[in-house]
Amino acid sequence: MKELSGTPVSAGIAIGKAFLFTEDQLPEIPRWSLKKVQINNEWERFLAAVKSLTRHYTAKIKHVEGAAKEHAAILKAHLMMLEDVDFQEQLRNQLEKELQNIEWILWSVSHTMVQKLLAAPDAYLRERAVDISDVSRQILNKLLSIQQVSLANLHEDVIVVAHDLMPSQTLNMNKIHVKALVMDAGSATSHTAILARSSDVPAVLGLSTCTKEINSGDMLIVDGNAGKVFVNPDNKVLKEYKSVLVRFEKIYLENFTLRDVPPQTIDGAHFSLKANIELPGEAGKALKYGADGIGLFRSEFLFLTSGGAANEEKQFKAYRTLLQAAGSLPVKIRTCDVGGDKVLPNFFPKDEKNPLLGWRAIRFSLAMPQQFKIQLRAILRAAVYGNAEIIFPLISYVEEYEQACALLEEARSECRANGQQTAEHIRTGVMIEVPSAAVCADILAQKADFLSIGTNDLVQYTLAVDRGNEKVNYIASELQPAVLRLIKTTIDAAHNEGKTASMCGELAGIPRYTPVLAGLGLDEMSMSASSIPKVKRILRSIHLSDCKTLVESMLRCSQSSEIEHLLDEFLASCDKSA
Repeated sequence: MKELSGTPVSAGIAIGKAFLFTEDQLPEIPRWSLKKVQINNEWERFLAAVKSLTRHYTAKIKHVEGAAKEHAAILKAHLMMLEDVDFQEQLRNQLEKELQNIEWILWSVSHTMVQKLLAAPDAYLRERAVDISDVSRQILNKLLSIQQVSLANLHEDVIVVAHDLMPSQTLNMNKIHVKALVMDAGSATSHTAILARSSDVPAVLGLSTCTKEINSGDMLIVDGNAGKVFVNPDNKVLKEYKSVLVRFEKIYLENFTLRDVPPQTIDGAHFSLKANIELPGEAGKALKYGADGIGLFRSEFLFLTSGGAANEEKQFKAYRTLLQAAGSLPVKIRTCDVGGDKVLPNFFPKDEKNPLLGWRAIRFSLAMPQQFKIQLRAILRAAVYGNAEIIFPLISYVEEYEQACALLEEARSECRANGQQTAEHIRTGVMIEVPSAAVCADILAQKADFLSIGTNDLVQYTLAVDRGNEKVNYIASELQPAVLRLIKTTIDAAHNEGKTASMCGELAGIPRYTPVLAGLGLDEMSMSASSIPKVKRILRSIHLSDCKTLVESMLRCSQSSEIEHLLDEFLASCDKSA
């Protein structure tokens, strides 16, 4: 028996036979010289290949749009790449300059783009390199008349083992027979991970050597909760996981029975549970899990995919799709939060010494007002189709919020001047992510319509700790007294002004901490969609009065270990009374 460890990107347990998927690489790209008179003919070959793929993508989108919005969103992103005018212009210029065949030009240009993205410090940008590779490869397959290997032709239940999967391969695979995904490459932000989660397929990625350690036909256990893969497990482990699988399926079904029941405590205190999403197509899954709306839409995908901002029309269409999917439910759209570890190659200097303390989020947006207003106009126009709200990220002091609101009004005036309809009113809020904002939350609450706490950054900045540094990340606890007090200060400040306080950091989606957040007085918790039933289950098993007593004791503690001990005792008492 072998035990492999990777990144758990889609929860669940699967037991089954391995199918080793090793697609051949592209053959050596042919290269020959052209005469100037041949350029137009070569370009027509390229346009014909793009046209053929465009028809394919358009038909696919039409086929899946109603039932699989996540799939449609990725297909639309690829279609946008196919039709990207800047990319085509770059290819045409290179074709005329180098006088080489279009296959070679396409491979050369796309390879350069991919290498630049792979070298970026931001994981999201590195994952977008996969999309460019995928689309370029499909065009090359058309030009070279290569028939792609497909996972659509599977005829039995299998666990797919691969080095990596292109989004197009994942989209086309037979979802009935693929019971889990196991890959050498990939991360939680990859399209493969997103598709696995949307299809509820357990997945463990980033295993590095699974294609060398696993053979087709091997018996596998995939633990998408812990990021473990067992190869040819012994009887003891197999028996244990069969029991786990039965329990997991029972809990999974029970969680869905909670979808339509209110998220409230035994003593009647009601909370709003919403979803954090990254792509417009994920809204459907959020609603399936019983979300009260979208508590955080990360708009960065519209900026990071191509290394620059999408134009106003593309952004407008993306926001409109999201809002229409959510119906009347509220959708909080966070304005562009790039910088730090999410770098746009065309905008950010390579030598910024402290990027997490530097030019990022609202600071970047306010420094680029014309670019910022493109996003604001797109949101205002899309807000006609739903219930949109705007969150401004990383606000450090009140003037930043006021400047952002002033630009929002400028954007509204520009829309009206262009004869474009906008929402009459749109609620705006502040992300509380730095200590200065939490300390001045009473001032911000007077100005903003709501406050939203981002615990990931709040912990990092409050404790001056890099969460990605393994030597110091042990300090990064949300239950450090300083962090807990800042959260309480923020919530109280919002309530004193009659405003709501929400949380969209990782803490909100961890059921263990639900009693703490309830006791702190939080109104809204936003999390990954799959966490909503788990948090709702906890809420419905506790009394708010007990949670408040727990938090009062926690706020008197001087160490995080004392706070964790109190929480352990509280949860143990809940288990005994259950």
